[in-house]
Amino acid sequence: MAFKSIRQVIFKSLLIFLFVIAGFPVKGQQTPLNPISYWVFTPHIYNPAMVGSKDFLSVGINAAFQGAANTQLLSGNTRITKTNSGYFSSPDITEFRNIGVGAAVFNDFDGASRNTGLNVSGSYQIPLNTRKLSYFSVGLAVKTEFNSIKSDVNKLVKKNAYPNADIGVYYYGPNFFTGISAVNLLGSPWKPDSLGLFRVPVSREYFFTAGYKILLSKSLDIVLEPSVLILATDSTFSKTGNNIYPILKLYMEDFCLGTSFHSGGKTSFFVQYRYPRFFIGAYYELANKTAYYKNKPTVQFTMGLNIQSDKSRLNHHSHW
Repeated sequence: MAFKSIRQVIFKSLLIFLFVIAGFPVKGQQTPLNPISYWVFTPHIYNPAMVGSKDFLSVGINAAFQGAANTQLLSGNTRITKTNSGYFSSPDITEFRNIGVGAAVFNDFDGASRNTGLNVSGSYQIPLNTRKLSYFSVGLAVKTEFNSIKSDVNKLVKKNAYPNADIGVYYYGPNFFTGISAVNLLGSPWKPDSLGLFRVPVSREYFFTAGYKILLSKSLDIVLEPSVLILATDSTFSKTGNNIYPILKLYMEDFCLGTSFHSGGKTSFFVQYRYPRFFIGAYYELANKTAYYKNKPTVQFTMGLNIQSDKSRLNHHSHW
């Protein structure tokens, strides 16, 4: 079968997959700012040092809904460019600076608590070789958040606006990448009252990620990427076994298929298809040892735009 035909089969399969899982219930995430699939589709949300690590502008939206609960995250990031004037008959040349910027607007509602806000992030990319193929990056994000939470006992509503911040470092090269970050450094804006009526779902989170890209076929643009994500909070550091997410991604030119096994007892599958100017994707997670009717699967969707400053390169396969 020709590779073009294979791509058509994959694309049709993706559409069927999106159609089928759309019938499943969709579940939001309790942690503000992050739909549960953010670590797959928008990793710069948990590590601001990843902002601008790709040489193009990327804008995307993640969304999840289930009954009264819903979560939306609109985000974008890019590397700052500069234009060097040409001479004689040579055109102007666009080059990338070592600075990345990003922003996100988020809304998270779980039926009793609503968290909304704005995240602005920046990074500095330090090239590690003359060809600028490997970089070390440091990043910082500042957030302004507004929370309103209602007690189930007496229907009181408590509101508060508060700041927060994230930091991170990241190394990435042609094959290997790794990073470490901490988000929500300032924690919750207030401590729970003695009756436990108001509990803001905000906590410090710590991330470590590392992965390696294995080229399987250069002519067909097939790459295998095994990686690991370790996530912990102040209260789960001792539960090391429940914090590990092994991840496996397979890239086939414009198509990405992946899976992850959570050592805490969940398995996820995700797909993404990249067009010349935009992408779509879906994320599906289910518990391994719990009946479907007791713990329904989580389904989320993403879509967005990838825009290069050099429009003549829009079809270049570099948007992963």
